[in-house]
Amino acid sequence: MQRKNRSVIDTGILISAFAFGGVPQQALLKAHSETDIYVSFEILNEYKKVPHQLFLSGKINRVQFQALVSGIASFVVNAKTVTPIETLNICRDSGDNMFLECCKKAGADFLITGDRDLLEIKSLSFDLKILTPRQFLKE
Repeated sequence: MQRKNRSVIDTGILISAFAFGGVPQQALLKAHSETDIYVSFEILNEYKKVPHQLFLSGKINRVQFQALVSGIASFVVNAKTVTPIETLNICRDSGDNMFLECCKKAGADFLITGDRDLLEIKSLSFDLKILTPRQFLKE
């Protein structure tokens, strides 16, 4: 039996999918139905922290905040958790390395992101496709 593809989803895609729908939401639905989703504890913490930051800064209202929190919770309930051991220093934005570390530990096939710092990475020492939601939909 062939193994299911594995993916890691950047926080921005998760927020966009639940807040605005559209292409990020379609990519999230495809990833959820066609791949195993992987997260690390560091990514889970960011998933938890960002909606609070958006709410406290007035960028989203209480209803949007509640929708984001429940959407993210329903998304991660079936995610597989890995604990990366290796620290990578590849991305211009060092805060984004946690996604690459998770991908490497999980043996992920896809990292779905809209983050330019991740999208502009030219080469990695491991096999990974870093794709926008639109590119992932075409895969």
